[in-house]
Formats: sequence, C-alpha cells, structure tokens
Amino acid sequence: MLRRAFRTLLSIVMIASLTGLGVTLTTGTAHADDCYTFPRTLSQGSSGEDVRQLQIRVAGYPGYGSVLAIDGQFGAGTKAAVTRFQQAYGLGADGVAGPATFSKIYALQDSDCTPAHFTYAEMNRCNSDWSGGAVSAAAARANALQQMWKLEALRHALGDRPLTTSSGFRSYSCNNAVGGAAGSNHLYGRGIDLVGSPSFCEIVRQARNHGFNEILGPGYPGHSDHAHLGSQSSRFWSASSCGI
Repeated sequence: MLRRAFRTLLSIVMIASLTGLGVTLTTGTAHADDCYTFPRTLSQGSSGEDVRQLQIRVAGYPGYGSVLAIDGQFGAGTKAAVTRFQQAYGLGADGVAGPATFSKIYALQDSDCTPAHFTYAEMNRCNSDWSGGAVSAAAARANALQQMWKLEALRHALGDRPLTTSSGFRSYSCNNAVGGAAGSNHLYGRGIDLVGSPSFCEIVRQARNHGFNEILGPGYPGHSDHAHLGSQSSRFWSASSCGI
C-alpha cells in the first residue's frame, strides 16, 4: 500500500513540475512504473504489445455477457472496455488511454503487475511453481493474472468490498484431491473459487458484467458454499438460487 501511495504522489509531483516548466503532457505517461510503463497514448486502431498490456488491465470491463479479446488490437471492444474503466474511476470517459488512464492503472497495480487487492499466492494454493496443470506453468500464471484484473473490476463494482479466494490454479494432483472436474478451468489458471462476503449471489450476479463466461453458484450442484468464476471459450452460467 505504501508503495502504491508513493507512486501516486510521485506522479502528482512530476506532473506539477512539468507544468511549471511549461511542458504539456499530451502523449505517453505521467511517470515510469515498476511493473510496466505505457509508452504512448492508445486509441482505436492502435496495435502492439502495449495494447495487449492495456487489454489485460481493462479485461474486467467488457460489458454484460461479453469477454474482451487479449489480442493486441485496439478495436471497438477495447474502446468500450477502456471507456467503462474510465467511468468506473471517475476519469474522462472517451475510450482513449492516455496519461490519466495510465496513472490510474499504475496506482492500481503492484510491481509484479498484479492488481492492488490480489496476489499470485492467493491464486495458487496448490504448488508455487505453477506446474502440473493442463498448460505450461507460464501460461497458467499468465491466465491467473488476467483473472485477477477481472476480480479487481468485480471488487470495485461491489463497492470495494474485499473478495476472498479459496482456490485458484490447481495441478492435476491437487484437482483430483479435491474432487474437481476432469476439465476444470482451475487446471488452466482460469478458475477462481470465492468464499466469505459479499454474498455468493451478489458475486455471481455482478460477475456477469466483468468478463467471466463461466459462473457457477448456489443452485448448481456442489456450489452452495462458494462462488466459482472462470473463463472459457463458451458461456456457462448456472446459479439457479440466484436467478441465473
């Protein structure tokens, strides 16, 4: 928390200093970031690795029932997601990612690129090297990072109330030990189980707006004691006790 506060203060100081020198910030970023520094303003039609990095961070804002493609192409879907991100944090909502948008992203992320309120450790209580699942360790970890940014968006939409994960990535041995489904999204780093508060029904209802196309909760067999969120190629929502 202190590190994020320092980066935010540094951004303000640098902007004030540049203004005093008569420098106008029209492109690029307000300051360098420990995790990833966006090198330019991004808008519809842009492409490249910086667009892909942006998409990861706004993946939780695709709109109801939608999933944002992480493909490095700034199309209409990315513009809409950036606009919703900006609206969520009280920024000028024009769908263009510039210094103000990047500064908010920097304030939200830690030096390992995880969002402020989630960590790799809580997304992997199985084995710390991310091995033994259905994909490579690097792919599982990358998938988990995308899910964390979706969780950050969900948490913010729920009034910034804490979300508690009970399970994330699982190796095959871990998945078998808990009786997980044979093709579980947990094996790919794409599955998350949530416990505690907010209520499971609040979580699964709101999750429909934040890029999760696998949502399971109360009313679905074996999900009375947790909410499950995941990502996959086709939508599967089932939580009949919550009206889903």
